[in-house]
Amino acid sequence: MHTDPTIIEQRLDRVLSQRLRPAVHARCVPLAVEVWHVPGEPVTVAEGLAADYTPARVGERWGPAWSTSWFRVSGRIPDEWAGLPVEAVVDLGFGFTDPGFSAEGLVHRADGTAVKALNPRNSHVPVTAAAAGGEQVAYYIEAAANPLVMQSGPELLTFHPTQVGARAPWLTGADGPAGEPLYQVRRADLAVFDREVFELVHDLEVLGQLAAELPEQATRRWQVLRTVERALDAIDLQDVSGTAAAARAVLAPALASPAGPAAHRISAVGHSHIDSAWLWPLRETVRKVARTVSNATQLMDDHPGFRFVMSQAQQLAWLKEHRPDVFARAVEKTKSGQFLPVGSLWVEPDTNITGGESLVRQFVHGKRFYLEEFGVETEEMWLPDTFGYNAALPQLMKLAGVRWFLTQKISWNTTNVFPHHTFWWEGIDGTRIFSHFPPVDTYNSDLSGAEVARSERNFREKACTDRSLVPFGYGDGGGGPTREMMARADRLADLEGSPKVAVEAPADFFAKAFAEHTDAPVWVGELYLEFHRGTLTSQLATKQGNRRNEHLLREAELWAATAAVRTGAAYPYQELDRLWKTLLLHQFHDILPGTSIAWVHREAEQTHREVAAALEGLVGRALGALAGPDEGGEVVFNAAPHARGGVPALGAAPRSAPPGRTPPVADGDGFVLDNGLIRVTVDARGLVTSVHDIAAGREALAPGAPANLLQLHQDFPNRWDAWDLDAFYRNTVRDLTEADEVAAVDGGVRVVRTFGASRIEQLLTLERGARRLDVATVVDWREREKVLKAAFPLDVRAAHSTAEIPFGQVERPTHTNTSWDAAKFEVCAHRYLHVGEPGWGAALVNDSTYGHDITRDVRADGGTTTTVRLTLLRAARFPDPDADQGVHTLRYALVVGVEPGDAVREGYHLNLPERAVPGSAVVAPLVALDEEGVVVSAVKLADDGSGDVVVRLYEARGRRVAAVLTPSFALGSAVVTDLLERPLPDDGSHEVAGSGVRLRLRPFQIVTLRLAVRRP
Repeated sequence: MHTDPTIIEQRLDRVLSQRLRPAVHARCVPLAVEVWHVPGEPVTVAEGLAADYTPARVGERWGPAWSTSWFRVSGRIPDEWAGLPVEAVVDLGFGFTDPGFSAEGLVHRADGTAVKALNPRNSHVPVTAAAAGGEQVAYYIEAAANPLVMQSGPELLTFHPTQVGARAPWLTGADGPAGEPLYQVRRADLAVFDREVFELVHDLEVLGQLAAELPEQATRRWQVLRTVERALDAIDLQDVSGTAAAARAVLAPALASPAGPAAHRISAVGHSHIDSAWLWPLRETVRKVARTVSNATQLMDDHPGFRFVMSQAQQLAWLKEHRPDVFARAVEKTKSGQFLPVGSLWVEPDTNITGGESLVRQFVHGKRFYLEEFGVETEEMWLPDTFGYNAALPQLMKLAGVRWFLTQKISWNTTNVFPHHTFWWEGIDGTRIFSHFPPVDTYNSDLSGAEVARSERNFREKACTDRSLVPFGYGDGGGGPTREMMARADRLADLEGSPKVAVEAPADFFAKAFAEHTDAPVWVGELYLEFHRGTLTSQLATKQGNRRNEHLLREAELWAATAAVRTGAAYPYQELDRLWKTLLLHQFHDILPGTSIAWVHREAEQTHREVAAALEGLVGRALGALAGPDEGGEVVFNAAPHARGGVPALGAAPRSAPPGRTPPVADGDGFVLDNGLIRVTVDARGLVTSVHDIAAGREALAPGAPANLLQLHQDFPNRWDAWDLDAFYRNTVRDLTEADEVAAVDGGVRVVRTFGASRIEQLLTLERGARRLDVATVVDWREREKVLKAAFPLDVRAAHSTAEIPFGQVERPTHTNTSWDAAKFEVCAHRYLHVGEPGWGAALVNDSTYGHDITRDVRADGGTTTTVRLTLLRAARFPDPDADQGVHTLRYALVVGVEPGDAVREGYHLNLPERAVPGSAVVAPLVALDEEGVVVSAVKLADDGSGDVVVRLYEARGRRVAAVLTPSFALGSAVVTDLLERPLPDDGSHEVAGSGVRLRLRPFQIVTLRLAVRRP
């Protein structure tokens, strides 16, 4: 017998798509359709149910972009269907997009409770398992007309600029047309659900997908294909329902053949990664969460073994606020062990740009929500889609009570393949967390044969363990798992030729994987994503709002706590809680990185302004309570963790004479700034041609190379515009050396440059007593598809750079010896980046820049120099075609003759300027430290309202140190706590000694102290 596998495969595909899948709902009658088009933003369910509906029909168009329409579908179950399972089948105009990227709907009963969602992969609504003939049926569907922002081409995603991501003015009541309808109702039927045909579809589908993944000459493959062919022969295509059972009988032996004893084992975890904002606004995500959770809980009713995880507390908080009926279902299913809160974070944040204290609060607010609402202590950090992971995270996880870490994004690397899937991740302080990267390389698996086979094929720890995890369910825009996926899971539980698939909780997987593989390999340091490097720069205004508010929150807590202890002022617990949660939401990994649509970013910028105003109010009230009587003087408050200008760290003192700025002195066609510590020369082009360290007797700049050189590059990546900065951008560069104005002004040198339609004005200043050249910059940015850099060529042979990350620093080689080193051509630094030789170094500090690059150059007389560049602005056109357009104000500075520890201080000082208010008081810091390398990141009152003072500190230089923390209030007790302010076991690393607390810290250790105030 001659068998052609290709013919069988092609036959199977056509029979499934054109005959069998349609036959699942072959017996049907039409539903009556009515519609109400919401005139603006979405309305409540009560308003939707009470609206005036008008008759509509299948074929009717609906849905201008971002609009909402409510449909009412109704009908009568035919008498002859009595006792049969009946479903409604509704197609709102679904195309071939993934769920959550176009039309979506949430189905409601007449009482307003949610049933389940409709999307392009899920168009059925369960009506009854056993119909009563003549029964009337009616449902209400809240349908969202979300435009398809990111189009899919024949082979690749396309990234064409589009205005569809902007908020339409008519949504808020402005005059103007709503736009053309995007969708068309294609189907609205009552139908008999043919269970036997449904099961046949998945019998054939699973076996067909299995055969496609088996080796070409494998006996099992040929046997399966022959069985499939015989089953197809058994189907009468004109009577699919009547012959489905016979075909299934043919397939049964092939499906019953068990997997071998050495089969790979897959823990399948139901999941739906929902971007809290991305190609849709925040308000739409609120509805996406309700749709997805409705789907998941409905699926749990039919599949008791189904397990589903949700990983963002913010989304469940939205659910509780906006859809309490759906939230109640989630709580109910949590008690049954089916709905599983995981992740431990408020949202799935960016972890490159988010500050350290913000990451702490992501854990605090995330874990507290799960504890308070679900009674669950989460132990997983579930972060599948973030664009790289800083090396402080292992310690933060451990301090939050997290045991396991999961992501898969590193599989997107474009240069190097990450060498592990199950491993220990070691952070900068030495903490290790057991981690897993699902080898399926997606967080949106549909449990297809291809993806199950890929999991086994990719898995890199085969020699040591045979277990991996697969998150399954439609995501990004939501949707979640489907009954089709559960049907595949059932058949793949124990099937010859396939890995064994078990639907279970991630905790079950991690416990088993850990027991089998405690000696897993170790990865040390950051998990750098070799992709999406442009996210360090895109949407500067969003990033500036985040940076500003991170520091304002620090100030608000510090001064409010100080005022509460010193004066008895009320501490603003609720307001701080609200503002923290607002900030944490906007650290989501498609908001803070700058990769969302225009609507999201314009809204984020406005929200950051409102948060800043509220925080300034809190700070102002606290300072007013502390500053004392106004006797014509000023009190200077210093929120930075290092003293300056005679004002102690975290305290305040009456103003002494301000240091002032060094006036510029004409020098030929240029100017010199000289404060006795450093001498800066600015030439007629406005370029810095010399920075001389007077005390060290050496020049900071590379010979013949000007500093603060603004450079413009073409920036048109191959794809993912707002995300990517491709290495070839460096192939062309324009040095901005022509100046419209170079002039001495009061306190500095002003330089004005214009190019294209853009204008840059910079003020270069040097304060007395400082080793820091400040550059205040105002950019009117009108470029498109360009990237702006500021270059500082330094005469230093640096083997590595030292960049600030949350709660510490990371060293990266400056060379490109290996592909791993070369791939880091754009790196993240927070407030500073330092390069140096033993005994001398220089740092760049900034108030809003994260992207940097470091290169090495050869001196004419031998040796190498090091150029550090800050990435100031980009101008990507997708998904926001107007990204970064407009006026931006930012600051950066060059600090010379300093070590990394000095850079820590300068970075804080630049980001936390002093505040001068009328008054006369001396405000002693609540706490003081005798070791400058130990940095206080937060001073606040305990969240439980006890009045205890909570101090978080960390060792910032990578050294083992002893330090004494001395409170300025009567100390009752001192307890080391976890991030949630719960006591940790005493490990002997601290002791109360007299009126202070003696601490012993390892390099980069984070410590949270809870200090009880002893009352009189």
